[in-house]
Amino acid sequence: MRQKELRIALVCYGGVSLAVYMHGVTRELWQLARASRDFHTGATPRLGVDAVYRALLETVAEERDLRLRVLPDIMSGASAGGINTVFLAQAIYSGQSLEPLTNLWLEVADVDELVDPAARLKWRFSKIWAQPFATWLLSRPGTDLADEVAPETQAEVERKVSHLIRGRWFEPPFSGLGFSRLLERAFSAMADSEIEDPLLPPGHPLDLYVTATDFHGYLELLRLHSPPVVEDTEHRMPITFRARTPQKGGTDLANPLELVFAARSTASFPGAFPPLRIGEIDRLSDLTERAWSGREDFLERIMPVHVARETLDNVSLIDGSVLVNKPFAGAISALQGRPAQREVDRRFIYVDPRPDRTTGSGKERSEPVGFFSAIFGSLSTLPREQPIRDNLEQLEEQSREAERLSRMVSALRPEVDGAVEKLFGRTLFLDRPTPPRLKNWRQKAQQAAAERAGYAFHAYAQAKFAGIVSRLARLTLTAAPKLGFDEPSPIEAVLREELVRRGLDTLAAPAGGASPKAIAFFREHDIGFRIRRLRLLARRLARDWEIDPEIPDDALETGRDAVYRILALYFEKEGTAPLGAAFEPLAEGVMRDPGTLLDMIEAKRLLPDLDDRAEELLAAALEQMPKNLRRRMLLTYLGFPYYDVATLPLLRNEGLTEFDPVKVDRISPDDARSIREGGTAATLRGIEFYNFGAFFSRAYRENDYLWGRLHGAERMVDLICSTLVKPFDDNTCRHFKREAFHAILDEEQAAGRCSQRLIDAIRAEVVERLP
Repeated sequence: MRQKELRIALVCYGGVSLAVYMHGVTRELWQLARASRDFHTGATPRLGVDAVYRALLETVAEERDLRLRVLPDIMSGASAGGINTVFLAQAIYSGQSLEPLTNLWLEVADVDELVDPAARLKWRFSKIWAQPFATWLLSRPGTDLADEVAPETQAEVERKVSHLIRGRWFEPPFSGLGFSRLLERAFSAMADSEIEDPLLPPGHPLDLYVTATDFHGYLELLRLHSPPVVEDTEHRMPITFRARTPQKGGTDLANPLELVFAARSTASFPGAFPPLRIGEIDRLSDLTERAWSGREDFLERIMPVHVARETLDNVSLIDGSVLVNKPFAGAISALQGRPAQREVDRRFIYVDPRPDRTTGSGKERSEPVGFFSAIFGSLSTLPREQPIRDNLEQLEEQSREAERLSRMVSALRPEVDGAVEKLFGRTLFLDRPTPPRLKNWRQKAQQAAAERAGYAFHAYAQAKFAGIVSRLARLTLTAAPKLGFDEPSPIEAVLREELVRRGLDTLAAPAGGASPKAIAFFREHDIGFRIRRLRLLARRLARDWEIDPEIPDDALETGRDAVYRILALYFEKEGTAPLGAAFEPLAEGVMRDPGTLLDMIEAKRLLPDLDDRAEELLAAALEQMPKNLRRRMLLTYLGFPYYDVATLPLLRNEGLTEFDPVKVDRISPDDARSIREGGTAATLRGIEFYNFGAFFSRAYRENDYLWGRLHGAERMVDLICSTLVKPFDDNTCRHFKREAFHAILDEEQAAGRCSQRLIDAIRAEVVERLP
């Protein structure tokens, strides 16, 4: 049976109290991933919506001969969305339950809970003179209680708004430390939940990226033509985590205090919460008796400039949405160099609870913008980095490039196959492919491809050389943030100078092809070439890319498994971890001694030795393949240098990397209309009071959370159905959506978290629309 990974990069926008809706959506992604893991491991079936998702995956396997696994492995969020991505990443990585976060949003995401004790009214007549202002705010167009608030919640909302406005003035009403304690309590509750296995395969990387804003900022160097260097202030401070999934559950993605730091800072809404200062997390450590053992390493990693300049005490972090409300860039950057164990369908999914950002009626829009409208609107409803077109066009260009690459390889294939057969003769396919033979054949093919390229080889060699030096410079910068460089070009310059001193001022030999020194350099450092070659092998084993009914599916799957096992050997050599602790001081000294750094990388990676191990595995795999498949693999393996010479100078991303396009999906109320038409305005209550509405009413939170789950479930089914080459018919998809809706309503009714009246009303709509 074919196997495929549906990999999800999730992007969650800021949205103030619409975080409750986003939690409902992300909870469904968590439950789908959990059902997928259970399906692949053969775990005991669960009840509820997990059973529906598992039944859908089983149907895909039975009717489409495809074992599909859902892997959410990249999380990126801002503000309220950042909180949800932090907790989701922890649940995926640790195998802990996401249930405690549901309780956090429903029970304590309320102004009465969040208000700083010093800002609470001492008695009910405190600051009664401010009551007219509260009344005006509640009765102005667009927030009139009689029109916009359900009758049963009017009194609750009016009371809380009045208390909030009459509380502490000119200081944030909500407690920063109190918020941090609530977040820490949720992480503790997750740790106390039943621990299961992680939702990603062992060793698979998980990336988490949340945005924060450094209020005071810090100076960075910019390189210009004239003057050559200037200083500019940078306020963006992304907080990132990357870890490889452990074998068993129970291990935190990072120290929970660091996860609290990320969630608290990204959601530090200006004016509502005080900015996060590092001392607040130190106080939290004392109050909770949690040790922050990696404090210095964490701070040096996320704010190296402040550490180097000893300005940590001055850092004040505010809401990440102030500058970056739609953090696509962080998720896109995490795509580079990700391993693949199976065929991959990569999706970018962004959660946008309010895609229609226009506010107010036509009459309101014709009026001048008022004082408070300008303040609240600029902080909560106007999107930053608007629109997302640039990010989507970047992904679209990558997809178009992947399609161009596929067409190019297909067009080159007859000529490359002919060149390989001419070079080795037809007896090549009669010889047993032992490891020594594979090595000799490979070296002979590489030399022949270089010589045949003629003048074009020099451009190819320079492209390879530039790519390797760029990789090494980025690797060095990652290990040495103390260097203070905002980009790796200064490191590239010194590495190039060192390599020129070693005789690499020219890469071509007089008789054609690469010079002996260039060959040695590529052999020791060109890990990208090895990965590109193996990715092409894997792609030629994909049924949808090259149809050959004479090759059985099980032979293709066995071959793909072998290729990806070999790929894993090279992936393990990437990054700074394989280089050990001794690499960091060498990286910090690269500007004065680049040679020692290059020698250490060569000695630690030992790529030629790894090539020998890889060819042992490949020879064993070829031995088991039917002759027609073995012929295809040998033509591809030995012909790869010909493909690489032709494609590398023309394509970005170091040539033959990914062959499949990246697809983008949105989850919003406007995209999930199976139950109710009308989108956001017809379903969500948190949009009231400039998106603060759900913080004033438990009923609002229950409504938005439940609709988040329902919309999330609908889009999860859409996601699974859309990854099939031969999609299900509409009735099949409708069936699974209906079953998922009823399962969610049953779960929430049993849990007693949501109003029975709300559940009954929505169930009636489900029955009417999806009988």
